[in-house]
Amino acid sequence: MLTIHAPLAVRLTEDGERLPGHAVAVEGDRIAAIGPAGSLAGTYPAARVRHWSGELAPGRCAVDAAAWLEAAYHPDPREVGLPGIPDTEPLTGSALAALPMDEVRWGHSARRGLQRLLREGVTSVVGPFTRPSVRTAVQRSGLTVLPAPRPVTLSTGARADFAVHAADGRCLATVLAGRLLHRRT
Repeated sequence: MLTIHAPLAVRLTEDGERLPGHAVAVEGDRIAAIGPAGSLAGTYPAARVRHWSGELAPGRCAVDAAAWLEAAYHPDPREVGLPGIPDTEPLTGSALAALPMDEVRWGHSARRGLQRLLREGVTSVVGPFTRPSVRTAVQRSGLTVLPAPRPVTLSTGARADFAVHAADGRCLATVLAGRLLHRRT
């Protein structure tokens, strides 16, 4: 299915020029075209159009993802109030050491941590990941795993990984391989 993402503006690089009135057409997991929204709508009349009240740009890279996912426990909201879990903020240090952790619990924690990253507009993470359950959760998430941070550019034919941010910096949407994985409601 072809989708046109029509934000207020597009940036081809994180720090690049702001292109008001532009949009991104996505087919499958790839960017099919980038250009003026009206032109794309004319070229792809059967496309689904998503209008965003923000700016579309390459997603963010979480360079500290290994520490965020492997050295912190991300509690389930249903655990709040249980011994050692005061709220839903990540637990580290002695609070983490006091929890009985196994691979299953690390996997659940990693999935919740990944959801937090998606809510921030993250589309790539820097690895490697040493815990098997965390590595599996990252692989299944669809996030791109990089050995080191690198700049990302939106271009025709590239994998459709991007985020839309409001003027106040809040992430409105995160798209990985053409799939909408986060949308702020």
